[in-house]
Amino acid sequence: MLSRVADSLYWMSRYMERCDGMLRMLKINYAASQDDIQEFSWIPALKLLTYANEAEATALAKNSRDVLLYIVIGKENSNSVLNIATKARENGRSVQDHITKEMWQCLNDFYHMMREERVIQWLQKEDPITILDILLKQCLLYFGTTDVTMARGESHAFISMGKFLERGVQTADILDVKFSALGGEYEKAADAAYWKYLLLSISGLELYLKTYRGGFEAMNVVEQSVMNGNFPRSILYSVKNFKQYFERLNSEKNYKSYNEVGFMIGKLESKIKFTTTQTIVNEGLSKFLQEIKTDLLAIGNALNKNYFAYS
Repeated sequence: MLSRVADSLYWMSRYMERCDGMLRMLKINYAASQDDIQEFSWIPALKLLTYANEAEATALAKNSRDVLLYIVIGKENSNSVLNIATKARENGRSVQDHITKEMWQCLNDFYHMMREERVIQWLQKEDPITILDILLKQCLLYFGTTDVTMARGESHAFISMGKFLERGVQTADILDVKFSALGGEYEKAADAAYWKYLLLSISGLELYLKTYRGGFEAMNVVEQSVMNGNFPRSILYSVKNFKQYFERLNSEKNYKSYNEVGFMIGKLESKIKFTTTQTIVNEGLSKFLQEIKTDLLAIGNALNKNYFAYS
């Protein structure tokens, strides 16, 4: 496979996963803002999802509608869902011969849906959750279509690697922002609603309630979100699946590149598997999550260098 094709498939997938994660978080944050209008602030979400500076974030922080417009369809915001969807579509268009017709149709439909006037109308004047749900369903349609129509070859491997690397970075970012806001007082400062919305933002509430019967506890939230290998949005699950699809690229022609990247993946997987929640919290949760994110991005850079011909 040509390196430019692999690159486009990988980034198309990363961008679509990013769109899904952003829309999911915006939906949950908007619901939280309606539950606690006086105390809620959009500053953590703005820091996580945009490149807005302190002054810009503060100006937007108390106006939910303006925040949604800025993050979902803000053309001047390089990290808006609209701009990311545009990048996903551009990458998909350049590799149409390597994805299925149904996948391309889903990408195209999502892009055009993002540009419809009704998106602005719903975000400005109607119930934003309705349009966010519609957009999320379009993302899910893309993921489901990819799963049932793509042959399990190199193209699918690069698509899956992009998805799981982006998901691991997102989960680390969300946990870091949410836990850092508590200033280390995990048990005292957060009530049940705080943990509920955190888990909802990574689609983990239902599994948490089935797994932990004693109510919401910070240590359990960390355990599920970081180390539960059966939770689809945990960091460990993302790393394990990234490794699984990366292993399909092994061949005699690229053994040096494969060994370099494979070592980094194995090291990160071991770092997560062979630790405990107590150790993570004692040594500093934010420090641990920042290291995880740095390691994931380093793996992405190693892919760029060894497989996508970036210098």
